[in-house]
Amino acid sequence: MSDAAEALVEAAGDGAAPRRTFELEDTGFLEVPKRWRRFYRHWGGPDDELGPNEVVCPVCKVVIRSHRELRPGDKVYCMPCMSRMVVVARPDGRLEAEVIY
Repeated sequence: MSDAAEALVEAAGDGAAPRRTFELEDTGFLEVPKRWRRFYRHWGGPDDELGPNEVVCPVCKVVIRSHRELRPGDKVYCMPCMSRMVVVARPDGRLEAEVIY
């Protein structure tokens, strides 16, 4: 993990506002077992608007979804490509995933 990602993991729990929660529905993503399908969806390209609970896997370009709002330092797992990632904030404010394994 890079030094910037480690610093974000440490700063993630600093008394921030409560996280929003989201109801996830099945999006028809058939590449994972039925139990986990609601946590993934196909990415629609650069014009696809991501929600505050979504991040794109840089390895396989699948959108990873969470039932709660994602923040820098959160760890996510991409089941289709078996990558572990940490969520990082880019200078323009977007959230992206950085692969750690």
